[in-house]
Amino acid sequence: MIFPDHCKYVGLASTKPCDDKVYFLSRYLLRETPNGTELQEVVLDPSEKGMMRAILSLKVLAGPRDVYHYPEKVNIHNRTRLLELARDSGYRCTVFTSLDENRTFILDPDLSGLLTLHVYDVTPPRPSLSACIRELESAGLFGSLSVRFCHHVRDISAIHADVYPCRASGFSKTLDADPMHGGEQVAGCLTASQFYTECYGTNFHLENICPLESVQEEPFIARCCRSEREGMTGWHGKTGSIVHWGADPVQIYRSVTELVFRWRN
Repeated sequence: MIFPDHCKYVGLASTKPCDDKVYFLSRYLLRETPNGTELQEVVLDPSEKGMMRAILSLKVLAGPRDVYHYPEKVNIHNRTRLLELARDSGYRCTVFTSLDENRTFILDPDLSGLLTLHVYDVTPPRPSLSACIRELESAGLFGSLSVRFCHHVRDISAIHADVYPCRASGFSKTLDADPMHGGEQVAGCLTASQFYTECYGTNFHLENICPLESVQEEPFIARCCRSEREGMTGWHGKTGSIVHWGADPVQIYRSVTELVFRWRN
């Protein structure tokens, strides 16, 4: 697979404003031919010092029949998404245009080198960890990590409980707003259990909804309301990272990057 690290290595060669010389950073050229776009790999003369330099050698990597132009503009920093699009195109080479008209390409896409991170969260309300990771990924912040995410989001409304954690989730009977009378089935976690016990005693049944209870894969990142659990950890014999219920995007980004670094090293 060839997927340039940066669009600055990809040149457009539809015209020749400086004869056969090309921009000094170019390593690949997208050249228009009568039959379509051709992908070329070039080696430039290292003895030259100018902005435009002579080509020492040129190799055609893909001909027009193998090159596909993705029709929509994309965020070229979301590299995992581009890999998926290139794989699904059915062509050896897919050319992408960025939002600011830069070009890049993927030749012979291969997703086997991507690390899968498992995200554990719950809803309702908004699964803030899972949603934030999707937003950061879409913005391209994880582009250099070569990762993809598998989201495991549990819908707690499917639990047949008498009481749920809080009104923010949209439930009609919740621990934060209603008195308990004993014997309730409570959808909650360790925090909910402690709250109920301190206020009403131990006559209740807990259905544990903490995202950590769902962890089955590694490496993982999960959301939890217990601040003492934050950071890199092992859980159910799996390696991962725990972020607090109210973690902001910067904290989530740092947790993902630290997890990837430690897992690979």
